[in-house]
Amino acid sequence: MGAKPDPRTLDFLSLETLQLVHQLGSFTAAAERLDVNQSAVSYTISKLRKAFGDPLFVREAGKQAATERCRQLLEASGQILDLLEHMAQPAEFDPREPGQSVTIACNYYERILLIPAILAEIRRQSDSLQVKIINAFAEGHSLLLNRQADMLIGPFARTETGFQSRLLLVEHYACLMDPAHAFAAKPVGLDDYLAFQHVLINYGGNWKSAYLEELEAAKLSITPALTVPSPAGLPELISGSNLVATIPSRLGRKIAGGLTLMDCPVRSRFRLSLVWASSTHMSPKHIWLREIIHNVSSTFRA
Repeated sequence: MGAKPDPRTLDFLSLETLQLVHQLGSFTAAAERLDVNQSAVSYTISKLRKAFGDPLFVREAGKQAATERCRQLLEASGQILDLLEHMAQPAEFDPREPGQSVTIACNYYERILLIPAILAEIRRQSDSLQVKIINAFAEGHSLLLNRQADMLIGPFARTETGFQSRLLLVEHYACLMDPAHAFAAKPVGLDDYLAFQHVLINYGGNWKSAYLEELEAAKLSITPALTVPSPAGLPELISGSNLVATIPSRLGRKIAGGLTLMDCPVRSRFRLSLVWASSTHMSPKHIWLREIIHNVSSTFRA
């Protein structure tokens, strides 16, 4: 048997390949992204497996799934690659320089409420910067660690090592209903609220809205008449019906149109934060982008 490869001899392309196989779930897709043969990717992963004494990826549901050891290496190698990228950046960031890009991860609420104003401010400062908006779902922090996003906006504040966060907004809930609903013109009590024909927004993953957690803590619950995966299309679903959706108040004001928005008797709050990887904390580009997002968000605090 040959000597075990020394991890110190691994190059940055090997770490980039590890990240890509994880992100894309496929050796073939990673090879296409890198513009190399699949055999080159297989050889690189084999070298990494020997160096770290772990299979790194196992086949699950037709995709390459990372082992626990691989997840640890992904986090560490992501920080190394971020540091290398930071070292290669100029000391100052000029958003007007061609060929630059930023990626922001968020969900429906942020895309409707904040992203248009953030994009307008980015475009005011640069007409060449490429901007990509991707879904954060419930595990957006992994997008930061895997270098798939520069910033994460949502109720995702992180306190553990590896992340930084900044509060943007504190939000409460409101009830969206048709103007002909029996409670469209009078205060909604808790007993009345529990008896509504609810539209439940199931955001996926392990995420649970703060108002549902408060109800559970009080040993109460709602029985949804309709469950949907996002607030998209709510006005059309609710119009002309007795359905009621519990949604963030600022979002409700944005999409209500001719519908009625009433205070929700469940008075929970949630905190909307800007989150980024600690490895990008001193990056001029990321500092610039964070300031834009924070300043734009401040206009929505009233």
